[in-house]
Amino acid sequence: MSQGKFYNLTRGELTLEGVVKEIIAYVSAEPKGDYDVVVGCDSSSGETPVFPVVIVVRRLGRGGRFFVQRVRFSPKQKRFFDIHSRILQEVYLSCQVALSLKEKLFQALEKTHLQPSCQFRYIHADIGGDKETQVMIKEVVNLIRGNGFEAKIKPESYAASVVADRFTK
Repeated sequence: MSQGKFYNLTRGELTLEGVVKEIIAYVSAEPKGDYDVVVGCDSSSGETPVFPVVIVVRRLGRGGRFFVQRVRFSPKQKRFFDIHSRILQEVYLSCQVALSLKEKLFQALEKTHLQPSCQFRYIHADIGGDKETQVMIKEVVNLIRGNGFEAKIKPESYAASVVADRFTK
């Protein structure tokens, strides 16, 4: 998977525009459903970690889809010596993707003339489960709120702590 592209288990590599088209197709299949769109990120440990950013689309009570983008920084670009800098990078990446996706998704939904119940208000952060990240909760929640979203932390942050976590290797 190349950087800048998302991957879906069924559709393979997609641009952000391709992800939007897949979400529209998913919503169009059952337009009377209730949908949640969530973005989250996790990271592997080490100086040059992998940051899988995921977009999760849930048809509430009826399954969902996800798309993942694995971001890597070269050691010359950025080094992550501590958990604090890694967590902040996870949140920055989540906010970047969420802001880009939200604009494109709702423009595309308007063009379809569908009126699904589609909520896109949460960013999931992989914090709160241990003492190291507990001290960052206020900082992370405020960063997410400052970007116009609500924060979910462990144990409610499934996009980051479950889905993205599977792609940290």
